[in-house]
This record gives sequence, structure tokens and C-alpha cells, in this order.
Amino acid sequence: MRIHDGIEINPDIMFGKPVIRNTRITVEQILRKLAGGMTPEEIITDHPHLKPEDIYAAQEFAADYLADEVTAYA
Repeated sequence: MRIHDGIEINPDIMFGKPVIRNTRITVEQILRKLAGGMTPEEIITDHPHLKPEDIYAAQEFAADYLADEVTAYA
């Protein structure tokens, strides 16, 4: 997996889940908000310290993570 500058994984922050750098907001939280229909602008309204590039970094991290997954189909 490649390095993502906007994402950090630290076992002392949010149990090691990937988070937006220098926050406690997980990639999962961002993706769930997007999946729930929130726009990036609405997410930033909820978390004013985030920037649009943080939302894109979460999406890019997730896409790269899934690209590296091995999937078995039954």
C-alpha cells in the first residue's frame, strides 16, 4: 500500500484505525457520512477544521486499501 500523507495510523489514536492526520476523525467516519448522503461541504460544516482535501484523502485511502485486498468469490 502506498503512503497517504493526509492519513495516519497510530495504535494510540482511535485504536489504530486510519484517521485524518492530526485529528481523531476516522476514514470510516468520513466514508459513512458520504455513504449516508452527506456532501463534503456538509461534513466540513460538522467538522470545520477539515478541508476538502481531507475528504478526498479518506476516499483515496479507502480505494487504495480495497485495491490491495484479495477477494474470494463463492
